[in-house]
Amino acid sequence: MNFTIRTRGLVKLMAVVLSVAMPLMLAVSAADARVGGGGSSGSRGTRTFAAPPSTSTAPNAAQPFNRTMTQPGSPGMAAPAAGAAAKGGFFNRPGMGMLGGLAAGFLGAGLLGMLFGGGMFSGLGGLSSIFGLILQVGLIIIVVRLAMSWWQRRHQNQTASAYAGPATGPDVGPGQGAPTYARTGTGFGIGANAAPLEIVQGDYEAFEKLLGDVQAAWSNEDVEKLHTLATPEMVSYFTKDLEENKARNDINKVSNVKLLQGDLAESWREGETDYASVAMRFTLIDKTLERGTDRLVAGSETPIEATEVWTFVRPRGANWELSAIQQA
Repeated sequence: MNFTIRTRGLVKLMAVVLSVAMPLMLAVSAADARVGGGGSSGSRGTRTFAAPPSTSTAPNAAQPFNRTMTQPGSPGMAAPAAGAAAKGGFFNRPGMGMLGGLAAGFLGAGLLGMLFGGGMFSGLGGLSSIFGLILQVGLIIIVVRLAMSWWQRRHQNQTASAYAGPATGPDVGPGQGAPTYARTGTGFGIGANAAPLEIVQGDYEAFEKLLGDVQAAWSNEDVEKLHTLATPEMVSYFTKDLEENKARNDINKVSNVKLLQGDLAESWREGETDYASVAMRFTLIDKTLERGTDRLVAGSETPIEATEVWTFVRPRGANWELSAIQQA
């Protein structure tokens, strides 16, 4: 009798631990370790809440920002798309909407059952129940992750019609739709919808160099260097992410960054400030190591491929800086 009571207590304890761990697994699995965390962060001036036009490099709509300091409805701000500003939290990550509620419902029902004496999955008893519990929780995770994949694809298709298309604004005239492209020495294609702000060969070379320099500074945890490459807003996000890595005793090492393809999504001018959003497809080696021992925690020596839209900003007469990263 005492053994059964102890076993039930152990099962309940494991259920609570798994209930807390499950959202963490869902949150971490959706993110990458590289600079920006595989999310969408930063600001694009008055176009922060209007996704950049799709290009041949990034034909899908760029994801809305889940981290930005730009406030919707601020003076001069373009009207935000519905739902563009995503809130944080385990079950309210970008694209999870309905599925957040689904996962929360699974966990909430189980925890309430435990509190009222019914057990998380009801009828648990004996040592074999532990394995049954683990199996059922595993099935829930599989179902939720499959549903997440379906929902993200559906969400992307829905937002594509709202976001994709030519940029709006005084710099885009009639007949200026999707950009045309010409190969350049840097691997970038030049869009035809960039007037009146002209992006020249030297600008593309600066964008490609920033891609590598930002990744290198991130890998070296060189915040001082990042301040020379990105806006204060972006550096604040990088600093926070680096502090979280240190708290986990991890260090992210990025190397062998190679641009495969890139093209201009749009460029424009706001007062004395120039903006350029550039789609880039690149490869890199992304590894997470245990700090101090260099034990491999995640990633490998095998290069992975990523497609992102980077927005660069340049006060008149100054150098380009990274202003935003969006997943494509």
